[in-house]
Amino acid sequence: MDDRQAIALALEEAKSAALRGEVPVGAALLGPDGALLAKDGNRILELKDPTAHAEMLAMRAGAKVLGNERLIGSTLYVSLEPCAMCAGAMAMARIGRLVFAACDPKGGAVLHGPRFFEQPTCHHRPAVMQTEPHALEAGEILKAFFRARRA
Repeated sequence: MDDRQAIALALEEAKSAALRGEVPVGAALLGPDGALLAKDGNRILELKDPTAHAEMLAMRAGAKVLGNERLIGSTLYVSLEPCAMCAGAMAMARIGRLVFAACDPKGGAVLHGPRFFEQPTCHHRPAVMQTEPHALEAGEILKAFFRARRA
């Protein structure tokens, strides 16, 4: 599976999260061989779990599939720039590469806020790529979700 297909899966998971009433963020995790290990969307409300972010759920499921807490060489695709909690978990899991669609100037922790992977206390730094072509779609999913909540 290539980057385009994988980020499309993350965007579909974001849409599914929105249909469940969750903030529409989705993630897909590919193994080192490019095979899909896991995909999910936010389930914070559903699971009554503040850590049930799409990234966390995908990494947990992927670790189970691999039978290893280390996700070395894997790539995590996310519809929105990850928060500090998720960035920390990615570092602990030794994610090889992070690809995300939309930037999050308020809550993001990769290119914004604490810039987690740039901290001297961060012992593992995945390669990071923000995919511009998908940023608009991811942003629209989020805007539509919040616009509907304010109406």
